[in-house]
Amino acid sequence: MTRTDLKTKYLGLELSSPIVASASPLTGKVAALTRLEEAGVGAVVLPSLFEEQIETEALLIDQDLGLETGLTAEASGGHFPPARAYNAGPDAYLTLVAEAAEAVDIPVIASLNGTSRGGWTTFASLIEEAGADALELNIYLIAADPDVTGSDIEDQQLRLVEDVRAAVDLPLAVKVSPFFSSPANMARRLFDAGADGLVLFNRFYQPDIDLDSLTVTPNLLLSTSAEMRLVLRWMAILRGRVEGYLAATTGVHTAEDVVKLLLAGADVVMMTSALLENGPDHAAHVLGGVRQWFSSRDYHSIDEGRGSLSQSSVPDPAAFERANYAKALTTYSSDRLRVRSF
Repeated sequence: MTRTDLKTKYLGLELSSPIVASASPLTGKVAALTRLEEAGVGAVVLPSLFEEQIETEALLIDQDLGLETGLTAEASGGHFPPARAYNAGPDAYLTLVAEAAEAVDIPVIASLNGTSRGGWTTFASLIEEAGADALELNIYLIAADPDVTGSDIEDQQLRLVEDVRAAVDLPLAVKVSPFFSSPANMARRLFDAGADGLVLFNRFYQPDIDLDSLTVTPNLLLSTSAEMRLVLRWMAILRGRVEGYLAATTGVHTAEDVVKLLLAGADVVMMTSALLENGPDHAAHVLGGVRQWFSSRDYHSIDEGRGSLSQSSVPDPAAFERANYAKALTTYSSDRLRVRSF
C-alpha cells in the first residue's frame, strides 16, 4: 500500500500536514502549541487580537500623556519618553508571538480581528517584527445597520484588506463570512485587494435571551460536523475559479471531514472545536485516518486528490448548485419521515 505524502502548501509556506490548529484558547498557550506540533499539525493560528483592544490601550495612553502635560516640568517642556516605551498595542500578544515562534518549528500565524479602517492596522507590522510567519485578518462584522448597503460593506472590507496589506510583507489570509450576495465575486475581489489566502468561513455566534434576568447573553456552542457542509459547497465552487490559497474551517472533527474538504479543493483544513473537546492529540488520530484513506487508494500525495471533486472537476457541477437543492428534497425517502397522526 502506498504511503501518502501529507505535505501541503499554504500562503506560500511549506506545511508537513494539511491540518492547521485555528485560533482558540488552546493556541494561546505555548505548552499546547508544542503538543499540537508533536501531534502533527502543519501550522497554528494564534488567538485573535481585537481592534478594540489595540485602540482602547492607545486611547488610555493618550489620556495619560494628556493628564501629565502642564503638571510636570518635563512634560511642559516638551519631553516625552520614546513611543516604544508605551507600546500602543497589547504587549502580551507580541510576547506570545515571539515565544510561539521560538518554541515550535511549524509556521505560526498571528490573527488580527477588526472591521474598520484605522490606525490599529499598523499593529500588524509589530506582529511581523515579533516573528510571525503569516497573518490572518479575521473580519467579524454583523451588518445590522439598515442604512448601510451590501456594497458599502464590501467596500469597507476591501479597503481594510488593502490597509493591512500595505502594513506588512507577511503572507496574508482573510477569514470571511459566507453572507455576501455573490461570495465567489467577493472572494476574487479580496484576492485582488491583497489577500494571499481566504479562510472559509467565519462562524457567527448567536446570542440567547435569559428569561429570568431578561438580558441578552453570549451563547458559544462548539461546532458539529454538520456545519462543515456550507464550507464544503463553497470550497468546491471556488476551487479553480480564484487565484490564491483556500483554507476550510468550521465543523471539522473527523478524518472523513478533512478528506472531503481536501477533495473539494482545500489547501489546508483548520480545526478548533474538535481540539478543544479532545485535546491536541486528537490531531494525530485524525491525520492517521487521512493518511489511511489516501494510502488505501494509492495516492502518492494529497496533491493528487486535491480538488478532484470540486465543481470544475466533477461531471455534474450542478450538484454543488441549485440542482442539489431540488434533488435533496425530492429524493428523500418517505419511509424515513415520521409523520404523527392526530
